[in-house]
Amino acid sequence: MRKVIDGVAYDTLTATIDKKFTFGAPGDANGYEETLYVTKEGRFFVYTYGGKKSKYPEENIVPIEREHLKEWVLSRGQTK
Repeated sequence: MRKVIDGVAYDTLTATIDKKFTFGAPGDANGYEETLYVTKEGRFFVYTYGGKKSKYPEENIVPIEREHLKEWVLSRGQTK
């Protein structure tokens, strides 16, 4: 997925996956994934997608500032 936000292009095909969190089983209508990416320029973004009944029924990209990364990761039950 590619999305331009505030003039900056975020692309899951050219960025590198840093962390991936999966909630629910494959095919679960309530399940979803949150994937943290980093671009070659050092920008971070979260790609989200899930089942029809999940909180992410459509794919999306949301930028995240470096200073919020640790809090974001910890809120998902992981340490960095």
